Amino acid sequence: STQSTWEFLERSICIQRNSHSTKMGKFLKQGKVVICLQGRYAGKKAVIVKNYDDGTNKRPYGHAVVVGIDKYPRRVKRGMSKKIIAKRSTIKPFIKVINYNHVMPTRYGITDIDFKTVVNTEALTDRSTRTAARKECQKLLQERYLSNKNSWFFNKLRF
Repeated sequence: STQSTWEFLERSICIQRNSHSTKMGKFLKQGKVVICLQGRYAGKKAVIVKNYDDGTNKRPYGHAVVVGIDKYPRRVKRGMSKKIIAKRSTIKPFIKVINYNHVMPTRYGITDIDFKTVVNTEALTDRSTRTAARKECQKLLQERYLSNKNSWFFNKLRF
């Protein structure tokens, strides 16, 4: 009888293990703020524009198209002239296709800026469309910065 109860327990444990899904939830979605970990933009904050969890033919690994801030706006003080304030408030963005292993997700998200209309796969193919897309992203980010929303996104990461 002890043998049969032992077999019963083993079977029930196997059933429990197989009944649970081993898939992990998708959390690297559009609008998620990430921090780049490798390369030229290491330590810079970025927003996911489009994610490819399963990869593509050209890139057979999980990756995402991100728009981030290369040069953050500098500190502005009360005594500065409007010209200096305008210059110090400029943002230099970057657009990049980046491997999931090279980004760290944060708990933050920016969903109300629609980069998807500006940045797409055609915009990343040649240099002129890429620079045009970067300028459009700069306008969108500049607007957001001057409206004083998501101020944590526009602060340089200190580490």
